[in-house]
Amino acid sequence: MGSDVALLLQTANFAAEKHKRQRRKDVEKTPYINHPIGVATILSQEAGITDVVVLQAALLHDTVEDTNTTFLEIEEHFGPEVRKIVEEVTDDKTLAKMERKKQQIEHAPHCSYNAKLVKLADKLYNLRDLNRSIPKGWSELRVQEYFRWSSEVVNGLRGTNAVLEKTLQQLFTERRIPVQAD
Repeated sequence: MGSDVALLLQTANFAAEKHKRQRRKDVEKTPYINHPIGVATILSQEAGITDVVVLQAALLHDTVEDTNTTFLEIEEHFGPEVRKIVEEVTDDKTLAKMERKKQQIEHAPHCSYNAKLVKLADKLYNLRDLNRSIPKGWSELRVQEYFRWSSEVVNGLRGTNAVLEKTLQQLFTERRIPVQAD
């Protein structure tokens, strides 16, 4: 167990270094590192995930997308399994925003189980964050659209983790987002 703890601390430190100058878009401009730590915490505490590789990927899930980190760097530091999950959940920032959103919806059902876990926890964190504090410059309509789009992504992840899916469904219900029929 000691080596698992050491690995998670090493991963959290790496992510913190990579995200150290970044802030969330909320009114408080929360340090960005709160997000990956929060995603890993949701997986651990709410979903009961103890797989260190999944928790490491959660901590690193935005490093390639939002910093100068490469997939090779992830693999060199944390191994090919972590790299694979991070790669699956990373958007291609060379694409237009709407194309990235479309690809997330299309790609979700084809992700590995571990990547689906990270995506579910990521969506849950982001939606809770939007309920807590609307980002500067966002309208209520934009927030509602984000919830609608997130529900489409989550529909492609169903059957992965009942606890996370139930919690997400409660958020969608509160926002009056219709449930997709199977």
